[in-house]
Amino acid sequence: MRSDLHMARKLWHIITVSIVSYLYAVLDRKMSLQILSVAMFFFVGLDLMRLKSEFLNRFAVKIFGTVMRRNEINSPAGTTYLLSGVFICVLLFPHDVVLLTLIFLAIADPVASYFGIRWGKDKIINNKSLQGTLAAFVVCTIISYIYFQKKGLLLDRILLASLISGIIGALSELLPIRKMDDNLTFPILCSLALRTMFNVFS
Repeated sequence: MRSDLHMARKLWHIITVSIVSYLYAVLDRKMSLQILSVAMFFFVGLDLMRLKSEFLNRFAVKIFGTVMRRNEINSPAGTTYLLSGVFICVLLFPHDVVLLTLIFLAIADPVASYFGIRWGKDKIINNKSLQGTLAAFVVCTIISYIYFQKKGLLLDRILLASLISGIIGALSELLPIRKMDDNLTFPILCSLALRTMFNVFS
């Protein structure tokens, strides 16, 4: 059971996804896909190379050890799954869906982890806690309300849409898909559900 807060990893996650979110917000879809393709080629390529080379792996762990989980030392890093998930979302889903998903991913995921580790007494699924899930729901709901207000979206039913979006964000963080990394499953599940909500409300 994980009990450490691993703040360095959370900070790395927030900064990385926030940068991706900003670039996606200011660039068009074509340019975003090009940049993500280059980033994937670089980071995923290096990740696969270090798994095949003991020397490269030791070097990578020495440099990035503070933001790696123990199980990632001999398996793909979270960044590999993260970039893959974001690339799929940018490829398949519309701008507002992807951007809201990225903001959820940047903030709600580490918040849920923090609350779950610090105060998570009631375990529900895959060692994730009710307290962490509720924290994710609250954060995603607030983010959604602010986002819809700023973008002028769903204003006639903004409270309902924000609550549903909060549920989507919380469940995307909570629900496991077999043993797949949540850096991959979170953005895809969240984007798919948000796209469905937008379609229904439109």
